[in-house]
Amino acid sequence: MPLSLLLLALASVPSSQGVAPSPVPPPGVHAVPPREAALLTANASRATPAVPLEEGEETEEVESESAELEELRALEGATLDPEAKPNAEMMQSLRRLGLTNPLRLRMLDALEEPTFREDDTAPPLARITDLANFDISQVKDRYDIPVDMQPRVAEYIQFFQGPGRKWFRKWMARSTRYLPVMQPILEAKGLPRDTVYLAMIESGFSANAYSWAHAAGPWQFISSTGKQYGLKQDFWVDERRDPIKATHAAAAYLKDLYGELGHWYLAWAGYNTGSYRVRKMVQRYGTSDFWVLAEERGLAKETKHYVPKLIAAALVAKNPTAFGFSEEEFQYEDTLEYDEVKLTDATDLDVVARAAGVSVQDVQELNPELKRWCTPPATAAKPYVLKLPRGTTTLFAENLKKLSPSERLTFRVHTVKRGDTLSQIAQKYGTAPEAILQMNRLKSARVLKVRAELVIPVPASGRGGSGDGGGAIATKVAQARRSGMVATRPEDEIPAGTPRGPVAAGPVKTEKVNGKTRITYGVQEGDSLWLIANRFQVSVDDLKKWNNLPKRNRTLSLGTLLAVWPPDAKGAAPAKVEERGGTIVVANAVAGQAPVGPKGARVHTLAEGETLWSVSQRYNVSVEDIMKWNHIKDHRTVPTGKLLSLSAP
Repeated sequence: MPLSLLLLALASVPSSQGVAPSPVPPPGVHAVPPREAALLTANASRATPAVPLEEGEETEEVESESAELEELRALEGATLDPEAKPNAEMMQSLRRLGLTNPLRLRMLDALEEPTFREDDTAPPLARITDLANFDISQVKDRYDIPVDMQPRVAEYIQFFQGPGRKWFRKWMARSTRYLPVMQPILEAKGLPRDTVYLAMIESGFSANAYSWAHAAGPWQFISSTGKQYGLKQDFWVDERRDPIKATHAAAAYLKDLYGELGHWYLAWAGYNTGSYRVRKMVQRYGTSDFWVLAEERGLAKETKHYVPKLIAAALVAKNPTAFGFSEEEFQYEDTLEYDEVKLTDATDLDVVARAAGVSVQDVQELNPELKRWCTPPATAAKPYVLKLPRGTTTLFAENLKKLSPSERLTFRVHTVKRGDTLSQIAQKYGTAPEAILQMNRLKSARVLKVRAELVIPVPASGRGGSGDGGGAIATKVAQARRSGMVATRPEDEIPAGTPRGPVAAGPVKTEKVNGKTRITYGVQEGDSLWLIANRFQVSVDDLKKWNNLPKRNRTLSLGTLLAVWPPDAKGAAPAKVEERGGTIVVANAVAGQAPVGPKGARVHTLAEGETLWSVSQRYNVSVEDIMKWNHIKDHRTVPTGKLLSLSAP
């Protein structure tokens, strides 16, 4: 539009903000040329000095006149240099008019500058029913990542519309929580904002997602890559689960991948399978075209589908109605908002929640990196930064000071040793087993793993145990029981490090043959000759002889029927063999029942399938003693057939 016509058009458009329309010269009267008119008006505006307003004087008239002045300044810039694009000052003037100001909209229309319409959203797409003929160029300018319509992209769109619809709904619901905080981080790191949809296909924006490959968090970092990019993983925290920290790490990783591989499609593929494999594919086939590489051998199926899945997710997420979703299908979550507090000591999350006036779940949801029911140990020099719901930090600080020692807990870390049980550990620290379960998020602990670490809650007041009715430990016990965490009775606990093994329990048939008792036993999964021999108190060698088994036989086939001739004449019942937590315990079997060796000592020949532990259980001696008496350094290397002394030399 010629500028002279622009000015006349603007002058003739009525203003809805109380601005008088500019006069149009009557026929026969020459109008002032537009450039001069703008300059004259500008000079006139500068001739009257602005008077500062007192508070409360911002009337409609003042706003209207201010808007006219902004319009004038913008027009002046365009008039003086019609070929130039509006400058930064003009942009600032336009913004000050307000997003809905008619004068601003008239200016934008007249200037025909779509680049300055940052407030305008793209018009919605019409419903897309024919993906095969969908013109992707209609939407490419809505993305800052490359998007192509390929057959696999269409397949994923159809998947999201059909079988994967319920999952996509969840992803979309969570997206409103995380996009506003993740996208600015990506942009600040120099990445396209729409890279955020990689987190959508990785985890559905779930901080708690954990994969078969042990990848965790919204960006699904494996442990090694997470550590490489600064995500701490220890006894207390796993920062891969923190959406903010993990996004910073993902941005750095993706930026490195893009710098190495040169295209976002290849960078995404590298995120899934590693840059080395993608780089080798590029070198092998002489192309950086992902779609060509995806048709060749060398990339896993998951990687070939990774890029089209991301594109499909981005297409649908930004245009859900065009792809058959209704807004009513999405229960959008609120944007992630929080305040931060610095803690100088390990603090119970229950105490944190009560002090802040929120639920423990609220605290946990904002701090998914926490692996325990408390924050990590910290100091004034190195505090732990905890997220709290927006607006609760002042209340938290005030209430935390008021808590008495009986309501506070301190924490110890216990490394499980062989022979430990939960009740013994609780007694050692003056706490309750249920409190230990609750702090470590364990449902039960009948058997503890050797070298596992447990956080032990200890009353700050020095009083502990389940009898501390009003104390913090009692609160923990109550919470644990409400959550279904119940400590195992001490008599049912299995000491840590107790080897596990099945008890021979296959089908048994007892019959008399020539006046002797014969038992027919069917081999079950997990059976060994030693297990069966112990059940019926016979030797492994006898089992082999009775059943014509080779001397070096190592395996038994399921369903094999073995003949067993028990030692007692009546054959009433085999020796009592108990299973305690998967551990075989032979009752009434003591070292005195072992055969006597050449020097009068009790001895035992190690049979196939036996271990020092099984021998110790059979003869009621310790593994340590057997190793000492027989000068054994490594219990794992004792050969079958070794003659073991079962008493001190």
